[in-house]
Amino acid sequence: MISDPELDGAGETRPAQPAEEPPPRGGAAAGAGARRPWLWALGGAALASALWAGGLYAFGERLAAPQLSYRATQNLCLDFEARALSRIAGDLHRYRPMNRENDHPAVRGAGCALQNGESVSTFTVRAQVDLHRKTDPGPEFDVPSSAWTPAGTGAGRVEEVRGLGERALLFVGPRDMWVELKVLHGGAVFTVTVTAGGTGSEPTTPADTAALRSAMVEDARDLMTALKK
Repeated sequence: MISDPELDGAGETRPAQPAEEPPPRGGAAAGAGARRPWLWALGGAALASALWAGGLYAFGERLAAPQLSYRATQNLCLDFEARALSRIAGDLHRYRPMNRENDHPAVRGAGCALQNGESVSTFTVRAQVDLHRKTDPGPEFDVPSSAWTPAGTGAGRVEEVRGLGERALLFVGPRDMWVELKVLHGGAVFTVTVTAGGTGSEPTTPADTAALRSAMVEDARDLMTALKK
């Protein structure tokens, strides 16, 4: 930083000098006026630096904000028709679809839970749409969601799905009892989770992963089309 030479010596101790006659008033005024441009320059530089830093921060926030090409849903159970999965498990909208929403400044989320029975069901589908407004969800995309993961299922396998969004992954649980499809497109993450197995007295049966994969991809693509701006 370039500073005033007079300011650099402000902290030095100098030997006493013989007393001199005070300078004329005009000279004193001139000396004071000579210092003022330096003070104004220093103050202006500090202000410009603060404004530049603030502008750079705001610009960085704009760069970090992911692009959103999808609208927020008011009722995901209406937008997520699940036609392909209903061909496998029966009409999934027949038994009390459960809709939920979460509007946060960072993430606008919506969920829908469907099942193929009232008190007893053998097929449960949950869809989730998360619109990230502040940060890119890409770095966390490889992590399977834990909200719908059955406890104690252990490790599974991961398969890549091509031709859907920017990236799409299929997480398959042990014995194919649980399958999750996640799709990333800009700041939007679409998740479709299928749990095959009984509730109540119905027996637990493994899922046909090939059929599920095809149906989940079809229904996820339809949902993305329905929410496209």
